[in-house]
Amino acid sequence: MADSSDVRFLKGHGTKNDFVIIPDRDATLELSARQVARICDRRSGIGADGVLRVVPTDAVADATQSSSARWFMDYRNADGSIAEMCGNGARVFAHFLVDEGWEDGPEFTIATRAGRHDVVIGSDGEISVGMGAPADGVAGRDPIVSLGGRSYQADAWWLPNPHAVVFVEDLEAFDTPLPEPEVVDHRRFPTGQNVEFVHDVSIPGQLHAEMRVHERGVGETLSCGTGACAVSLSVRKRHGVEAPGTSAIDVPGGRLRVHHTADGRINLIGPAELVGRGTFDPDWWENAE
Repeated sequence: MADSSDVRFLKGHGTKNDFVIIPDRDATLELSARQVARICDRRSGIGADGVLRVVPTDAVADATQSSSARWFMDYRNADGSIAEMCGNGARVFAHFLVDEGWEDGPEFTIATRAGRHDVVIGSDGEISVGMGAPADGVAGRDPIVSLGGRSYQADAWWLPNPHAVVFVEDLEAFDTPLPEPEVVDHRRFPTGQNVEFVHDVSIPGQLHAEMRVHERGVGETLSCGTGACAVSLSVRKRHGVEAPGTSAIDVPGGRLRVHHTADGRINLIGPAELVGRGTFDPDWWENAE
């Protein structure tokens, strides 16, 4: 276990989906769900939508990622629960690696619980993360989402996080922050799901949508990378688009772009920013364990 006086952190965000980054180069930290929840508390902790622990891939016992990925993104939701992947978090994670000199860039691979993801740092500072193709989820009928006294048929996607995507006419019709929607999942989401509410504003030749998202283990966030990918899939399905192309997805925290390749793979493109760094107070850290 690391000396508590040596535990450092950084704060970063991708389209205002914010994270506490904890470098763990020697793989000596074991974060509990309670610690993560306290770190993410916006009043008594640092405050974030999640925690990104940076650890060598070869130190993760159950990692099945390619050896080309030197660093593993140990991602935790704000309530301390474990998630497979985080698209915005992956960009922040990649930005950290280059900023610290742990990767040279502009192209490298990171590892997550969902496998390996190729990263490209653009000349404009935007970061592209290869999200792979949609995963096969649990078979069954499409879920039904209820909120604000109305029910909506949803599309189910796994990227690999589970998502339920619904189209609505007015995103402002719901309270802020979004209450937790009721989801009749027909047993398709045994570990919970994110729910995206989408206003389709596409015009001929340009797929474009606005979205709000309620994330499992967090609540409403200002952005969700895997959710943007799910929304792009639903918009393409709605418009009957199968050719390669890019969708613009506006979130409360900015704009993301989702590129679909000819072989059905998805690249998530957007900004990432580091805003500060420091060390945890040793007494606070010990009490958080």
